[in-house]
Amino acid sequence: MKINTVYIFFQEYWPHMTLLLGWVVGSIAAVHAAMTKTEVRAAIGWVGVIMMSPILGPLAYLIAGINRIRYDSISEQRNKSERDYISTEQEYLLDINELAGAQFKSLRVLGDRLSRFPLREGTNIKVLRGGDVAYPAMLEAIHNAVHTIALQTYIFDNDEIGRQFTEALSLAVQRGVQVRVLIDAVGSRYSRPPVVKELRRRGIPCALFMTNPWGMRMPYANLRSHRKILVVDGHVGFTGGMNIRAGFVKEIAGEHTAKDTHFRIIGPVVTQLMSVFAQDWQFTTKEKLPFDPWCDETQEAPEPHIPARCIRSGPDKNMAATHSMLMGAFAIAQRHIRIQSPYFLPDQVLMGAINTAARRGISVDIVIPGQNNLRLVNYAMTAQLDQVIKAGCRVWSTSGNFDHSKLITIDGSWSYIGSSNLDPRSLRLNFELDMEIYSRSIAKELEQIIDKQIAHSTPVTLQSLSNIPFRKRLRNRIIWLASPYL
Repeated sequence: MKINTVYIFFQEYWPHMTLLLGWVVGSIAAVHAAMTKTEVRAAIGWVGVIMMSPILGPLAYLIAGINRIRYDSISEQRNKSERDYISTEQEYLLDINELAGAQFKSLRVLGDRLSRFPLREGTNIKVLRGGDVAYPAMLEAIHNAVHTIALQTYIFDNDEIGRQFTEALSLAVQRGVQVRVLIDAVGSRYSRPPVVKELRRRGIPCALFMTNPWGMRMPYANLRSHRKILVVDGHVGFTGGMNIRAGFVKEIAGEHTAKDTHFRIIGPVVTQLMSVFAQDWQFTTKEKLPFDPWCDETQEAPEPHIPARCIRSGPDKNMAATHSMLMGAFAIAQRHIRIQSPYFLPDQVLMGAINTAARRGISVDIVIPGQNNLRLVNYAMTAQLDQVIKAGCRVWSTSGNFDHSKLITIDGSWSYIGSSNLDPRSLRLNFELDMEIYSRSIAKELEQIIDKQIAHSTPVTLQSLSNIPFRKRLRNRIIWLASPYL
């Protein structure tokens, strides 16, 4: 009898109960978003989504909106693991005026305060343009490894190139080399079957960063490790924007080969790369990697020696480090800013810094790909290009295949390279690793790469943007409204 009464009551009043439950859950989610989000656009956007859809909105917020990184405990864990690495480094009193120019003195101070790593001299940096150059150099280093190999990447595809890396790592393990491989849980699913199964079958120690509970490829998922690190024997390192994918090799991809830029690092800064890897590895697996044998600063790097340091960013204690570094760099520019980014979608604060530089009379060139691999990001990016063009920036749409490079130079003296894109995901939601470089020679080499792209690009103008059909401009603008989540 009681069961029937409950059933009848539920049958009659379930719409009211659902409405009440949705209101309660939605209110809790909206309050959480308002109290925890530091970016006003993100807070307004999430509160709007939640209130407009009290059932689906909180579910979407639970999946994509909540930062599950516990700042205090995770930061303390990372502090403990990095002390063994940073304590070995020495502060170098470099003459920034001689290296780059007087205006960069304040930028060096900013870097000192944003990064726990000191600016190190004595490092050799080599630019590796494209997979046909970068992958052979990385594989050669792995084949020559004697003691240790640490590899971290966002995407590690189970394709022809991925199998070459797997084979090289397997042979290293057989030689007695200590190997650790860390792959992002979402990035590992960009190919089927995931390469991690093969790595484990071959006895290669590997782990997935921030395991994806939904078990699927989610390119817009938050809290991903977007870092790219390879450290061999503690003194040879590689970093930049390149994942491990066959699409960057001409022999395999042919006329559809994607472009990218990677860097080989030899010298003291490699210790900083290894420190970042060791922290992420310990966070993921609880295994602590000691300084010796994973770092080796006894071997001197070949000339030329270049001052550089790593800049970490991510949704933990390093929140917005790259965002702040770029704000400072654009503020001190006196002649020319060059930016190449596959996903140019800066927030209004960073865009204001770029536009202010242009209005000060600084030449600002922004290079974006004519063909983009993320359609939604490309729509949103196109929707706000008029803002930088009106301020006096020059925007160039490249011809040819997709270019994944992330390169910035200031006044031909300072460069910023690494894994960060100029979009909300890289600047606030992902774990990224970049490097600031004080070197006129490196800046010149990167400027030549960017200028070569510009020479074969089409200028994006207000007229060309207005020529886009209205329905597409409206579509772009609607997608742009969701840009904090792309």
